[in-house]
Order: sequence, then C-alpha cells, then structure tokens
Amino acid sequence: MITGAPGAGKTALIEVLAARGWRTVPEVARTILSQPGGMALRASTAAKFGEAMLEREIADLEALPDDDAWSIFDRGMGDSLGFFDLSGLQKPRFLARSAAALRYSGPIFVAPAWRAIFCPDEQRIQTWDEAVASEEAVRRAWQDAGYLPIALPLVTPELRADFVEARLVP
Repeated sequence: MITGAPGAGKTALIEVLAARGWRTVPEVARTILSQPGGMALRASTAAKFGEAMLEREIADLEALPDDDAWSIFDRGMGDSLGFFDLSGLQKPRFLARSAAALRYSGPIFVAPAWRAIFCPDEQRIQTWDEAVASEEAVRRAWQDAGYLPIALPLVTPELRADFVEARLVP
C-alpha cells in the first residue's frame, strides 16, 4: 500500500513498481474524478464522493486474484477514512465492518508531503497546507485501523521503489 500526501510522488512510485513487474491497483479517487461528473460529485457532495471511493476500494480488494502475489495499491480504505475525518464527515456504517473484515497485508508506505515536487493539477486541487493536513489525516487513519505506516524517503521514484522492494522481498 502506498499512501500519503497529495502530490508526494505516490503514483510515480507505483508506475516504477509496475514497470518492474509488480501487480498494482490504481488510485480510486483519480479514477472517479476522471469519469463524467466525478469532479462535480466531489465538489457538491463530499460524503457521496467518499462513499464512492470506499465502494470502489472494497471492490478492488474483493477482485484480487486468489494467489500469493503481492498487490500494491495506490491508496486504500485508510485514505478514505482520513478523507472523512479531514472533511468533518460522519463515516458510513458499512465502513467499520468493511475495515475490520477486509485487511491489507504487508506494509503501508507513506509518501510524506514534499514541497519540492508538490504541484496541483486538474484533479489535485489541494493547496500545500491542505496536502500536509491530508497526509496527517491518512497516516492517523491507517494507525487507528491497526497498521504501522512506514515513511518513504524523499528520493527519486526508482530509489523509493528499491526501498519498498527491500521491505517486500525476504
């Protein structure tokens, strides 16, 4: 699992890992935002957007092949938990059941907010301060869910991939 601040290099890291042959799962928020009405959903109804992310994350987990291969996610349910907390929203009831029943195995890597590479875009509309707050919220949410996040170093995506692989391969 790769999580962390918006604009902190998560997707670049995921792309390097995919190129190295790792099975990866794309970020659900970006998938939703790129669909027709996605940005409007986020802007008009944050709770519905959060629920849509959770439903997609659950579907992604349930769709994984039943094998021993690692799947590296670009964000996950802990990020949605953090989104609800950061947005001051009440979490849906199904969330607690899902978070308890569907667990990610392996480490949770956190890409810290990194001003040198932070750059908003059409879908990443957060300010720098919002990105920092987002990182804190998702890190706390993962910890509250019983995971021990590991901070990624502030290095190139290739060196970050080496860091991740060293912790996944015995």
